[in-house]
Amino acid sequence: MNRLASEILEKTPDLSTLVLVGMRTGGIYLARILQDKIKASEGIELPIGVLDITLYRDDITITNQHHFVRKTEIPFALGGKDVVLVDDVLFTGRSTRAALDAMMDHGRPKTVRLAVLIDRGQRELPIRPDFVGKDVAVLPDESVEVLFDEKGKVKGAVVEKRKS
Repeated sequence: MNRLASEILEKTPDLSTLVLVGMRTGGIYLARILQDKIKASEGIELPIGVLDITLYRDDITITNQHHFVRKTEIPFALGGKDVVLVDDVLFTGRSTRAALDAMMDHGRPKTVRLAVLIDRGQRELPIRPDFVGKDVAVLPDESVEVLFDEKGKVKGAVVEKRKS
């Protein structure tokens, strides 16, 4: 996470316009960790937003899963901001696409860059992260889950066969 925070700082010339938006659920924890790392390094507490993409998913009517809509909380205007969209695992790119759609309903940022802890590849859409903690090669029928403790700190990640 230190490296991710450093890369974000290196590639953001004006920190006064920088905001973090975490995708539910893992992205929220990671955005908070990045906020802490940047505050320790620069003395600036970046604003954080929380984004729920449930209603923007392109598979909401296809899957038989129950989807629970949670609250999106972006307590600042996105217009003119340099947004770092934060997620725990990047796979097909569909969640990121949904997040971009959801975010645009809250304003038009100046820029949007994507930070992920794990990039597992195998994209279905032309989306790529700007900041990556770790690239992990897994099979298409496997899933990657980032584990967090009760305080939102990263405990590790597991790769397992995807449940049907």
